[in-house]
This record gives sequence, C-alpha cells and structure tokens, in this order.
Amino acid sequence: MTETRVLIANEIEGTPGIHFNELVRELPVAPGQVQYHVRDLVDTGRVVREELFGRTHYYPPGYDAFDRAAVALIRRETTREVLVTLIEDGPLGPATVADEVGIARSTLEHHVDNLGEVGLVEKRRDAHNRVTLVLAAPERTGELLSDVTPTMPARLVDRFTLLVDELLAE
Repeated sequence: MTETRVLIANEIEGTPGIHFNELVRELPVAPGQVQYHVRDLVDTGRVVREELFGRTHYYPPGYDAFDRAAVALIRRETTREVLVTLIEDGPLGPATVADEVGIARSTLEHHVDNLGEVGLVEKRRDAHNRVTLVLAAPERTGELLSDVTPTMPARLVDRFTLLVDELLAE
C-alpha cells in the first residue's frame, strides 16, 4: 500500500464513521487523491463505505450495520447531546430533552426519528398517550459514545445547522 493510502486508512481506522469532506479536511492530501485512494480501499475491502442520513461515511471493516448507523448519528453534535441527556437523566419527555439540549421540538423530532430508525431510542406512550424517550440499547450506546468524538469541523457544521434551524423556527 502507498504511503497516502496508509495515511487515509489510518485516519478512517482512528475516526470511524468519518464522512468524505471531513476526511479531506483532516488530511494533507488533495480531494481527488483522497477520492482515488478511498475508492481503492473500498474495492479491496480495507474500508467500508455507506450512505447514511445524507452523507457518505467510511468505516474500518468489522463494524456491523447497527454500529455503522449509530456512529454516523453519534458524530453529529446535536444527536450526541440528545443521547447523552438520555443516558445522564434517564427516560424523559420530549419537551424536557429539547429544553436541556437547547433545541426546538421540531429539531428534536428529526433527531429522534433518526435515532429510532437505527434502534437507539424508543418512544414509549403511557396510559394518557404521553411520550417518553427511552434508550433502547443503553450499554451499547454508552460504548459507542465513548469511542466517537466529533472533530471540530464536524461540530462547527452541526452548530451552523442548528443556527439555521433556530432562525427558520422564528
């Protein structure tokens, strides 16, 4: 393997779930070169490529479908904050989670829908049809949260998206 390919493979190994633009930002390699080498890494099975939630993510082999989808969401700061709130404070109503994370209810619903699709969060209803958000796999979620830390550029993109959501809500 070439030095550039090893560099890219190592970045993906150390940052599972990284998306293409983030990979380009993190490496001292031109985007065309990254694209060329990533394609070869995927073709030879050294890297797994998956389209999830509007982005292309890259993983080292060995991540199953659940872990790939969960990591893709955990890399997003707001989604991560929702999960951390549920881990720290237990099952909560959507209004409480939205308030604690500092987001609009509609933004929370978007994130909860994605988390529910993956199987990380469940909506449970009581006898009065009130919704409570509950972690579906708390141990595994905690493990994945501790394994994945979003990079600063990814966090800035998430914060910009949150700002736009807030402006549109007004």
